[in-house]
Amino acid sequence: MGGRAGPPHRSRPQAGAASHGTHAAPRPPSGHSMLRPARTSLLGAAAVLCQVLVTTPLAAQDLDPRAYAHVPVNGTFLVTGFSVSHGAIVTDATLAVTDIDATVEAPSLGVARSFSLFGKTAQVFGAMPYAWAQVSGKVLEEARDITRAGLSDMRIRLSVLVRGAPAASVAEIAKAPRRTILGTSLNIVAPTGQFLSNRLINVGTNRWAFRPEFAVSRPLGQRWLLDLYSGLWLFTSNHTFYPGTASRSQAPMGSFQAHVSYNFTRQSWAAFDTTYYVGGRSTVEGVENDDRQNNVRVGGTLVLPVGRRHSVKLAVSRGAIVRAGTDFSTISVGWQTAWLSRWPLPRQPGE
Repeated sequence: MGGRAGPPHRSRPQAGAASHGTHAAPRPPSGHSMLRPARTSLLGAAAVLCQVLVTTPLAAQDLDPRAYAHVPVNGTFLVTGFSVSHGAIVTDATLAVTDIDATVEAPSLGVARSFSLFGKTAQVFGAMPYAWAQVSGKVLEEARDITRAGLSDMRIRLSVLVRGAPAASVAEIAKAPRRTILGTSLNIVAPTGQFLSNRLINVGTNRWAFRPEFAVSRPLGQRWLLDLYSGLWLFTSNHTFYPGTASRSQAPMGSFQAHVSYNFTRQSWAAFDTTYYVGGRSTVEGVENDDRQNNVRVGGTLVLPVGRRHSVKLAVSRGAIVRAGTDFSTISVGWQTAWLSRWPLPRQPGE
């Protein structure tokens, strides 16, 4: 893979050279100077390996069709899921870690609540995933394999449908015509996952991440729907990065999604999904890594009802264009159960 190599190592002038045109024999490099490039390379490798459990969940969960659907307010939704991701990690060839493959298995449990916010449909969602990760590769040409398991970082999402979807009951939504919906949301990833600073790979990130997002959902006829989202991931720094004394920061990363879905019935539908994310280059101890994202993922989603209150969701995705980071294929299955409270809706102005 072509990419910008890290900055060249600058050797210091040798001390002790004889004057008057005579030159002393060069000193052999000290143990510390010999280890410095290896340490820098390992820090860079650690930053890239961090993408195994950082970029992969973000990218997989960012393939989310109908995230801005018009749902009845005063509803509670319980969501359980399980996903398996497997593939390679595309890294800079100059790093000390090569030939990386990983498998990440992640069960999750989440709860969502819909409500009226100034007459608009709003929803808050929280999910707590768990992760098992098996990673293999070569560190300084020596084969290694690592297994990690623990709680991952919690995700929180607040969304508001600002136009085209006023707060409504089930009966009102069923009677309403299909309209173009404009929505916005804020996604938050909290550093609640397992993190040990002396480990090269963790299931937690020890930093916060925020993504404001804007979306348009436009019906095409009676059965088709087009969703377009645009967001930007913003990251705080991790000041106890491997081996515990390093500081890692990450540049903002743009996230764009497009989904085309088709309704078989009112409750069953399928979608073609794609996402593009760009940016997110990491820096460790002031040294930039060659891990800027410029990747495309594609996938498909199928949702089927199970009775009146339940539904099952199947999704697959894979990297279509991967220039850096995770070249993973992901399969996930989810189960959703809904409860609707019979609380009165707030009266709209003028009623």
